[in-house]
Amino acid sequence: MPRHDDRSPDEIRPVEIVPNYLDHAEGSAFIKMGKTWVLCAASVEDYVPRWVLNSGHGWVTATYNLLPRSTHDRTRRERRGAGGRTREIERLIGRSLRAAVNLPALGEQMITVDCDVIQADGGTRTASITGGYVALAIALYKLIAKRAVSRRVIENRIAAISAGVVQDEVLLDLNYEEDVEAAVDFNVVMTDKGDLVEVQGTAEGKPFSPRVMNKLVQLSWHGIQELLEVQQEAVERGLGR
Repeated sequence: MPRHDDRSPDEIRPVEIVPNYLDHAEGSAFIKMGKTWVLCAASVEDYVPRWVLNSGHGWVTATYNLLPRSTHDRTRRERRGAGGRTREIERLIGRSLRAAVNLPALGEQMITVDCDVIQADGGTRTASITGGYVALAIALYKLIAKRAVSRRVIENRIAAISAGVVQDEVLLDLNYEEDVEAAVDFNVVMTDKGDLVEVQGTAEGKPFSPRVMNKLVQLSWHGIQELLEVQQEAVERGLGR
């Protein structure tokens, strides 16, 4: 089937990551995945949540917000606290980014990665993870440069992408129109070593087979390899290398 933006089934959208987008954050990145744009900022604090207090371990967490006109209709600001969907996405981003970090090597510090969606066209959570890693990595490398932590603090590079089945065809990196049509919707988070951090897969209609699931994961692997290269270039630019 022809895709809405004329991509091939295994082709990701044009991706651009601009490091150091903000002046004040320890690490920041602005990621564009097609028409999905997310601003990510990493903040380092000498504080940890109570459940890791006095453990010697650090913590990495995340927030996620859709700006009011990032979507087709105005999204209301969540002034009374994050809603259920937002919390679920925040937990996903946090889990994914923690897989990049050796928490004992971080010491009793917390890094919060704030992900604000400026424009949404599908794949906002996966773009947040991919851009969020760049912001996190820059912040960590700055800590390493100051000898505040050891180089062991970075364990993995992390990237994420969506995939799905639309009109019986397996597609990579769904935009909004494809996501709405999808009979199967997948989000895959993976390390640079090819290990899976998380797989979220849902049949929106009829159930799907393990063969289709394996094909979606394999297709996602190929897309993530491209994202890892773009990430690495962005981190090196952000560090002036």
